[in-house]
Amino acid sequence: MSKSDQSFLRQFSLLIAGLGVLTLVLIFTAWTIYEHEPQEIDPNAAQHLSASLAPNGAVYAGNTGRAAMEAAQEAAAKAAAAQVAFGGSTDGKTIFNGVCTSCHTAGVLGAPKLGSKEAWAPRIAEGINTLVEHAINGYHGPDGNTMPPKGNYPSLNDAQVKAAVSWMVDQSK
Repeated sequence: MSKSDQSFLRQFSLLIAGLGVLTLVLIFTAWTIYEHEPQEIDPNAAQHLSASLAPNGAVYAGNTGRAAMEAAQEAAAKAAAAQVAFGGSTDGKTIFNGVCTSCHTAGVLGAPKLGSKEAWAPRIAEGINTLVEHAINGYHGPDGNTMPPKGNYPSLNDAQVKAAVSWMVDQSK
């Protein structure tokens, strides 16, 4: 080997050794900083771990599985019922005040104003079932008026929508 090659190898070896030492210094510094940080103590860590490791589904087989499946469906139905708007109340005034008032008080998108007999008369003539159907499924009238499905409040059930429509009709006769 020539002297220039030996010089290169010596310098390259020193560079590699220096980078190795720098790496060790950085690792030691990071470890020291980490050790001095207060550790987060979560009393629910075990519960979170077991919940994350729990299976996300179930397999139902035979009569035992059928019974478990029916129990799961009942629990799901009860949970869904708890998610119904206004706690499942069918008080038309409560539902109107919570959902319908913003449009039916100001006449937004051609909504008939509450108590306006002339605006409600042709709609009432179509029948309560038609009004309820339009309120549940949405409606776009020929004169540009628009009723979004369930007043853009999808957690309302059909009975609640019917109660609100009936209450508005009673106030507008």
